[in-house]
Amino acid sequence: MAEIERLQDIMRALRDPDSGCPWDIKQNMQSITPYTIEEAYEIADAIERGDMHDLKDELGDLLFHVVFYAQMASEQQAFCFDDVVRAINDKLVRRHPHVFADDQAGSDEELLKAWEQQKASEREGKEKPDETGSALDGIASTLPALKWAEKIQKRAAHTGFDWDQLAPVFAKLHEEIDELKQEVAVENNHERIVDELGDVLFSCVNLSRHLDVSAEQALRQGNQKFIGRFRQMEKLIAGKGRVISDYSLAELEQQWQKAKSCED
Repeated sequence: MAEIERLQDIMRALRDPDSGCPWDIKQNMQSITPYTIEEAYEIADAIERGDMHDLKDELGDLLFHVVFYAQMASEQQAFCFDDVVRAINDKLVRRHPHVFADDQAGSDEELLKAWEQQKASEREGKEKPDETGSALDGIASTLPALKWAEKIQKRAAHTGFDWDQLAPVFAKLHEEIDELKQEVAVENNHERIVDELGDVLFSCVNLSRHLDVSAEQALRQGNQKFIGRFRQMEKLIAGKGRVISDYSLAELEQQWQKAKSCED
């Protein structure tokens, strides 16, 4: 624990109003939130690249943020770092009775159901003034949209509001695409197009969930695939002493297909 205590001492020194760092002193929870989100994405990037050195550094950056928030909360006499650690320790023990109590471990499905029931019980004990008692209360709307949609759908599914077969999931996606096409055909119809496109994307997330695929990860892989093929196309064109703007769209499609074939 010596190193974590050293980190807390460093944080207190940085926040010291008389001798601390001017930048750290003027920060508040709202101002560092965007940096925290950025750190989480940098962790994901390091994992995706398999770079353990970077991952170690990025995890340290995120831990620093946890200590930063705890220090500011301590200054407000709200809670301290030890309270944060105690809370997660208690939560993990409470949510794993099959490990820390006498409950027997069941199947993955049974464990997930018990986990969600425990979380629901915890939510009942700390309802917020703006919550309505809905099963969807407590889902952070600041999540990335794909993850937000996934959490909404999972929570709804635990109430029984879900299909138990894949066919109607595909049918719903095709239905939403058809509705989008209808709105696109109408002039000056931007708001309705946005609305229907949102339904299409929500349905895509639902399909990902039923296929047991992370929509976020699938899209990230799709992005990486596009980047790889586009760069290969650029190389093919540069090899001919030309640039992309020299080509028509039909010619670019031919180069794109050649770039795809390079993957085989």
